[in-house]
Amino acid sequence: MTTTPETAPAPTPTDPVAAFAVERREQIAALGRDEELRRRSVEWIMRATPNRFTYNFSWMGRPVIQFPADMIAIQELIWSTRPNVIIETGIAHGGSAVFSASMLELLGGDGRVVAVDIDIREHNRAAIEEHPMSRRITMIEGSSIDSGIVNRVRGHVGDGDRVMVILDSHHSHAHVLAELEAYGPLVTRDCYLVVLDTIIEDLPAGFLSDTRWDKGDNPKTAVHAYIGGTGDFEIDRAIPDKLQITTAPDGYLRCIRP
Repeated sequence: MTTTPETAPAPTPTDPVAAFAVERREQIAALGRDEELRRRSVEWIMRATPNRFTYNFSWMGRPVIQFPADMIAIQELIWSTRPNVIIETGIAHGGSAVFSASMLELLGGDGRVVAVDIDIREHNRAAIEEHPMSRRITMIEGSSIDSGIVNRVRGHVGDGDRVMVILDSHHSHAHVLAELEAYGPLVTRDCYLVVLDTIIEDLPAGFLSDTRWDKGDNPKTAVHAYIGGTGDFEIDRAIPDKLQITTAPDGYLRCIRP
């Protein structure tokens, strides 16, 4: 086959660090093209879900209800984009808030987590308040889409802050879309808005029989509706492509607001 300038492979950089970065991008792209692997990844998630796989991990002593791969991805984003305010919806046992706070601790400075939940159970609140990372965490109890709660969250964001948002509360289309509309405008350019549990759209209808959300009514459908109505974000598909085992396909949104 004749090689043209359009089809010729890009030259390998002589700098080993740059060469490794190119190699990694090519590997991730190949993973993204592997539809069979993607199908098997979803099958693995379906097999693990009935045994509540995500409930079996902790971060610095607090249960964190996440896939470990997504935590690694969020760590990469916090380190690379350097937010100093991380807004989270959904607290549960507090592991995610502690995780984000510990990353901000590593970055230095006065970074803080603002975490919202409609029901902060007393034993969880007490454990979070006693945690070494508690000085970086502000908890707000109430619905994340209530206008009063949204305004309280906004009050924790100052001029010049770099803001990241992680959504992991009620997973219906309407609720997540309302969260996106409320908190999306707070995200700083080049920082991320992470929407978890978009995987629900990729599961068979009725698979999650004990929930109020399902195929056609979930975080991914909300993401697509939101993206279609704003030019402020783009879906970073390279992240779920490399993770494969993730709760957030199409859920990593990079802010491209001018």
